[in-house]
Amino acid sequence: MPIPLVNSIASWFLKKRIHQMELFLKYPHDVQNELLLKLVQKAKNTEIGKQYGFKDIRSYRDFAEQVPVTNYEASHDLIERARRGENNIFWPSPVKLFAQSSGTTNAKSKYIPVSPESLEDCHYAASKDLLCTYLNNNPDSQLFTGKSLRLGGSKRLYESNGTSYGDLSAILIDNMPFWAEFSSTPGNEVSLMSDWEVKMQAIVQETIQEKVTSLAGVPSWMLVLLNNTLETTGKNHLFEIWPSLEVYFHGGVSFDPYRDQYRKILPRHNFKYYEIYNASEGFFAIQDKNGSSDLLLMLDYGIFYEFIPMNSYGQPDQKIIPLWEVEKGKNYAIVITSNSGLWRYRVGDTVRFTSVSPYRIRVSGRTKHHINAFGEELIIENAEQALKKATALTHSEIVDYTAAPIFMSGKEKGAHEWFIEFKELPADKEEFDRLFDKALQEINSDYEAKRKNNMTLNPPTIHYARTNLFYDWLKSKNKLGGQHKVPRLSNNRELVEELLILNNSFIKN
Repeated sequence: MPIPLVNSIASWFLKKRIHQMELFLKYPHDVQNELLLKLVQKAKNTEIGKQYGFKDIRSYRDFAEQVPVTNYEASHDLIERARRGENNIFWPSPVKLFAQSSGTTNAKSKYIPVSPESLEDCHYAASKDLLCTYLNNNPDSQLFTGKSLRLGGSKRLYESNGTSYGDLSAILIDNMPFWAEFSSTPGNEVSLMSDWEVKMQAIVQETIQEKVTSLAGVPSWMLVLLNNTLETTGKNHLFEIWPSLEVYFHGGVSFDPYRDQYRKILPRHNFKYYEIYNASEGFFAIQDKNGSSDLLLMLDYGIFYEFIPMNSYGQPDQKIIPLWEVEKGKNYAIVITSNSGLWRYRVGDTVRFTSVSPYRIRVSGRTKHHINAFGEELIIENAEQALKKATALTHSEIVDYTAAPIFMSGKEKGAHEWFIEFKELPADKEEFDRLFDKALQEINSDYEAKRKNNMTLNPPTIHYARTNLFYDWLKSKNKLGGQHKVPRLSNNRELVEELLILNNSFIKN
């Protein structure tokens, strides 16, 4: 198809979609309220709908009073019944697809239902919207003159009892319209290879022959692939391989720890980065402006949003509030009700609102991935801001990191223990450690109070991880590639203890 014609079709679709987006931008609360009542009405005759009296729900207040907040563990039995082929349990449409979550330190996988409505109106809609907003902001784009290098799940779908499960990215690839493969590289056969290390080499060999204009995937694994591509080709940067490359669409983990490394291998000031906030449960927000770090919360993807202020999260008197009660600058845990039959479901992510007109957010961390062993309330956003500051001052670069508490023992005070893998080491370790600790105190007043005069916390213990330590840990857990990621912060020492053994055994050998 000629490029001018493709651009014309895209322009038509864009104008239509922009009009729809203007509706929820102008009337966000009406759109969310109407959506909630539609979801409840549609599911009133399901098992869940009958249990909680959906037929009697006429308002958000009714919904909040009648339906309890839940999580995966509480939903597990119902989801397992659906996986065995039962219908009309939590959603009226037959649910045949389940996104297997990447998990973190848990060996047990989660299987998130993906209904036909969610697949079309949320997952695919978000991808199209991200493309639309990019083209709207960059009318001279030549995106359609080449292909998108996509890096998705490393497993094919597995079938059982008439249902299928696998990585969300594998589900999306497997269910794409046939024509979509023509605009992407590598092909489905390579994309869905199970062996990550074999797959990586296959991707390199296939994609270096193509005209690639965009990249799409999780930053950590995409960086591994791109560095491997440079090593294989002997080139200095990616524009020597793909001169028409213009944008990287990324999501899944924070981009901040990787930003400087991408700039080195993509050394053009006008190269674009566009972020999408997605999870197995759905696609929630997209970047809709060039160069922005804020993400527009998408209110018409079949997802009704509620929020738990983090200062009350997990407490007996925790508050759950609708979108119209959130405040700018505060951290919240996300609760969703979706067109896949997830009802008041805690996703596990935390966000901070940067604007409430329109509603824009930044992902600040995970409800389970923080350290609060001593009242310090250290979240991922704090850690990454401090790492960014310390690496900039010491001209160093990091690959991965994680941290956990060192618990008090007798008269010994507590501390935090960090494993940081560097691509470029700081020249002076003591200076880096000092600057990092100082930055954490400047960013987090609770941490600062606990560190003052070593009152509660001693200075952090920081290990410089050997090369590929985190890669080897993921490999030992059969979690290479796809959407798998290293847990950043934890209130327990399970991961840190495993890394200590893995790091020390390598050094001894």
